[in-house]
Amino acid sequence: MTNDFSPAMMTDMYEYTMLDAAMQDGTADRRCVFEVFTRHLPAGRRYGIAAGLGRILEMLKDFRPSESDLKFLRDRHVVSERTAKWLENFRFTGTIRAYREGEAFFANSPILQVEGTFGECTLLETLILSVLNYDSAIASAASRMTSAAGDRPCMDMGGRRTNESAAVAAARAAIVGGFAGTANLAAAKKYDLVCIGTAAHAFTLLHDNERDAFVSQINALGPGTTLLTDTYNIEQAITTAVEVAGPELGGIRIDSGDLASLAQKARKQLDSLGATNTKITVTNDLDEYALAALATAPVDSYGVGTMLVTGSGHPTCAMVYKLTEREGADGQMHGVAKKSFGKSTDGWRKRALRCYQYGLAQGELVVCGPAEKLASFEPDKAEYGDTKDLLITAVDHGDIDDSLTGHDALLAARDHHREALDELPVTALSLSQGEQAIPTEVITIA
Repeated sequence: MTNDFSPAMMTDMYEYTMLDAAMQDGTADRRCVFEVFTRHLPAGRRYGIAAGLGRILEMLKDFRPSESDLKFLRDRHVVSERTAKWLENFRFTGTIRAYREGEAFFANSPILQVEGTFGECTLLETLILSVLNYDSAIASAASRMTSAAGDRPCMDMGGRRTNESAAVAAARAAIVGGFAGTANLAAAKKYDLVCIGTAAHAFTLLHDNERDAFVSQINALGPGTTLLTDTYNIEQAITTAVEVAGPELGGIRIDSGDLASLAQKARKQLDSLGATNTKITVTNDLDEYALAALATAPVDSYGVGTMLVTGSGHPTCAMVYKLTEREGADGQMHGVAKKSFGKSTDGWRKRALRCYQYGLAQGELVVCGPAEKLASFEPDKAEYGDTKDLLITAVDHGDIDDSLTGHDALLAARDHHREALDELPVTALSLSQGEQAIPTEVITIA
């Protein structure tokens, strides 16, 4: 990312104080299973898209307190000397199973499962939640936008509408949700993404007239560049643009006004001037509803900013990280669950299955129980149809699956996102208010 914070310090204080207390009473080494899920999708949303696993794995490699981190923890009396010594050689040795990036999720989907000792699992809570909550919110919004956009590419232009680190994370998550590229150079460099950008209104205003600005940009970038045409008068700008660049002008961008009608007029004007291959890009506070409204307009691509990086009104998925199973004093594993009003949980580790009929998803089955019973569980085909397990192993006893990180993994996640949407009922893509696309059933076999 773009900051200097240690991943091991991207935590809440109580994670370290719980570790310290558990170290002192002897429970820190008890085997545990923690799980991430959301109790409900945002209002009106019919599905979510999982994103962020690759970033978690990247940061997990460096998840250990530095000398200065340990000094801070000691000086603030967050941990005792014994715990500080234990942290000096910290390395996550547990196992992480998760939904693939790009997979659709629903209420109570066990999106990520962490198994290990209490000491090592509890430290990961805030980092995992901060990544999954934000990245999945952005990928979910991006998915709705790219679905509304159809075959027209969407590009991330939201870096200036969020903080500098979130801008990089959002650009990556947008790719998972189907975006084609980003304007953010840091994200493009880190993840080897297509990067876009030419000039803003300031460049036009810098020059004595619009023609001079267009000549300068074309001299620097060639006639295939995209010229911003709404600084003054769009019709005159298009005439000037084609005069300067010729009919081979690469594209124009419109950033204000009634985008549908302006795009229609621009297309007819460009065609009349012989610039029949010039592309039209529109920007200006677009969201999935605006994109849907532009479906019949002659637009070739979209630049999306604010609404992308804010999750189109839902910047978090309300995911939680809960202990579901732990080793008792008897050395055996026991399911544990909260009974809090409105916040109850289901005990035991989970096995998640997607249920299909004729290749179309019909529901999600979440099975709770001891590991050995889950492994041997066979869903009734007559009741559940064909089924597919959703959890993959991302970390196996401390060994990180590097195939889930980097550029190729990100593009694979984007491809999986398309496949996941194709499996859902067509109502999943509706932008109207409605229930989640498929129901979730939770059963216990303990």
